Amino acid sequence: MALIKKPINGMKDILPDEMQVRDYVIHVIKETYKSFGFTSIETPCMENISNLSSKQGGENEKLIFKVLKRGEKLNLDTAQAEADVVDFGMRYDLTVPLVRYYSNNSNSLPSPFKALQMGNVWRADRPQRGRFRQFMQCDIDILGEPSNLAEIELILATTTTLGKLGFKNFQIRINERRILKAMAAYSGFDEQSFDTVFIILDKMDKIGINGVADELVESGFDKSGVDKYLALFKGIEEADNGIKYLSDKLEGFLDSEISDNLQEIINSVEATKSAQFDLIFDPTLVRGMSYYTGTIFEIAMPEFGGSCGGGGRYDMMVGKFTGKDVPACGFSIGFERIILLLMEQGFKVPENSCKIAYLVEKGYPGDKLKDIISMAQEERSAGRQVLVVRMNKNKKFQKEQLSNEGYKEFKEFFNRD
Repeated sequence: MALIKKPINGMKDILPDEMQVRDYVIHVIKETYKSFGFTSIETPCMENISNLSSKQGGENEKLIFKVLKRGEKLNLDTAQAEADVVDFGMRYDLTVPLVRYYSNNSNSLPSPFKALQMGNVWRADRPQRGRFRQFMQCDIDILGEPSNLAEIELILATTTTLGKLGFKNFQIRINERRILKAMAAYSGFDEQSFDTVFIILDKMDKIGINGVADELVESGFDKSGVDKYLALFKGIEEADNGIKYLSDKLEGFLDSEISDNLQEIINSVEATKSAQFDLIFDPTLVRGMSYYTGTIFEIAMPEFGGSCGGGGRYDMMVGKFTGKDVPACGFSIGFERIILLLMEQGFKVPENSCKIAYLVEKGYPGDKLKDIISMAQEERSAGRQVLVVRMNKNKKFQKEQLSNEGYKEFKEFFNRD
């Protein structure tokens, strides 16, 4: 069998130029999030298949890379169902592992607990621009905080980070799952059909309001109910304040505390933000994960033409592990898409003015080489980045390559020295 040098489709080798950008972005993310009080954690790359298949991950549960049982536990001759041959799976996101982690370690953690987690996840997805089968996720979550202080802190931390990376004029779209449900109930839709309604509503940006109307009717929903439902969206567009409009219109279906809570998040973020972005109430925002219970939000960047991250509140997820619900809210940056945009923009990592290259001619006496290395060690101790390499025959080309990597100072050592 011939060896294959290309990586698996949907996974990639990362070359030094991109790795330099990734390392820089990771550093900015971690330092910014830590300034907001978030603490780094780590969870395993695999989880028990029962956790990953617990109907909390939405469509992602169809994309799990499943791991066969091993050794004597794997008996293909007697297997009758998938559960007989599979016990683990590669994590498809960081939220389910975080909740398991919190459920297992909550007695050793502060409350509220502000978690920062970065790591690879795996999905058996169809690869395309900005979408891979193995990719880095970057999550911050607050567990144990029931108030909207969690949402405010998450949005501010995320947008501050994006601002530090040079992103401007992006949008944070925000909505509330309970507002979505109230709008559907007001329009006469049966609660069991809400998910179908929301799946169609989520296509609004692609097929428009008329396309949504047609698809709802084609799906068997009464036209009068569909008209009543979509009239709400037209009313929001015409209103000075869409949240206030819905609060009045949905009286009896929507607790005013819910709309007031959402408006308070928007007002607080707008008054204290440090990055340039717009925070927009978007009643068509759905988010696919079934575990969301309240506020939901998403990053929209015109450069990408789609979502570059998102999150929301999931107050009932911990309870599935422990039997006791814990308020929880999280926000995930689309790390790979952020990197993609930075690379396409020709982003350069801020130069380290102290990058020095020592070029040592081949055949340089060994008893003197230790003096060069000692000199390099002294400069490194002083905070400089020093590269010690053998001098190539084409020294000019070698120095050009090193200059492209950010080396601005060169010291040359010849045999005759």
